[in-house]
Amino acid sequence: MRTVHYTANNDITLLETGLALFPALLAAIDAARYDVHFETYIFENDAIGQQVEAALIRAARRGVRVRVVADWWGTGRRQATRLGLAFAEADVRYRVFNPWFRRGVARTHRKIAVIDRDVAFVGGINVNDDWYCDYDATRRLPAPRWDFAVQVRGPLVAVIHHEVQVQWARVGRLGLIKRIGLFREMRKRVVPGGDKPVQAALVVRDSLRNRHTIQRAYLQAIGRAKQSVLMANPYFAPGHKFREALAVAAQRGVEVCLLIGVGEIWLQDMVARSFYPKLLASGVKVYEYRKTQLHAKIAVVDDDWSTVGSSNCDGLSLFLNQEANVVVKDAGFAATVRHHILGGIADAVMIRQEDFQHASWMRRSGYEVAYFFYKLAMRIFAIGYA
Repeated sequence: MRTVHYTANNDITLLETGLALFPALLAAIDAARYDVHFETYIFENDAIGQQVEAALIRAARRGVRVRVVADWWGTGRRQATRLGLAFAEADVRYRVFNPWFRRGVARTHRKIAVIDRDVAFVGGINVNDDWYCDYDATRRLPAPRWDFAVQVRGPLVAVIHHEVQVQWARVGRLGLIKRIGLFREMRKRVVPGGDKPVQAALVVRDSLRNRHTIQRAYLQAIGRAKQSVLMANPYFAPGHKFREALAVAAQRGVEVCLLIGVGEIWLQDMVARSFYPKLLASGVKVYEYRKTQLHAKIAVVDDDWSTVGSSNCDGLSLFLNQEANVVVKDAGFAATVRHHILGGIADAVMIRQEDFQHASWMRRSGYEVAYFFYKLAMRIFAIGYA
């Protein structure tokens, strides 16, 4: 298994929802003196998006080098084009990831910002209003979307900065020779030294050297769990290895709790529910979060391992799209993540085995059919899903 490279002496702050992220992000961009690297999946043209766009333009106009990468599919063709025109006028360097699916179906689902190589933000929060659905900007949610990011200061920022530089080059037009050079550059690990807390690592998924890195980080942590595994994720459809790891952990006495978002995409809900009977039979506790749109991708294992990032626990994130998570080994940070997950569980509905024992054959068959077609699609587009 590929090793997760931790750096020490970091200051990691958990940010809950855009209410915490965007004030800190905007302040950092407005204070930038040298450079800003910014990546996102969705860059909405709403009040939040306009604030971030304006901050990036202000930075560029005062001489800061600003680079922005936005996903073509997540942001939308019209908005991606409009941003390009607005940024060009302000000398913001801007690239769109995989327009018109020219490089296959993979998307960049990462949400990363690095300012002056001094502070970085990584997580699952897109550039849009928490009160509106992230795939339908006209649909108001019953409560703000529940999501997280981290603010990072310390040696790990250098690692994150290296990664966004590589991404900037990767999204540009590169010939074969330059792509070989880029691959060699990606092999250079920037790992500052240090031997004190907080230890943290950037874990990414791409289609070159990091095809299974995020899943392996999860599997290593789950495999070593002695007391508990708590996870919150909006789309639960991992491969067999991941589901088996959770079941085995529960069978050996580890408390395994899954907090899953539902009510957003009915097919996704059916796929997730196709896994429930076996998970529940193995002792895994399953909770469905129905309060609002759950977009958080967070987990905590035992008392000292936790992760926050963009990667869902499904085939798209684990085997196809580009993702970025921060993994933290620190008891204090783990306690904070645990507190938030337990708060989400308190707002959720616990699923019991009898809920499925009394389900009609038609409903159970529907779950299995949904999973069959999902698995078929993932095997076509996402190499490694099983």
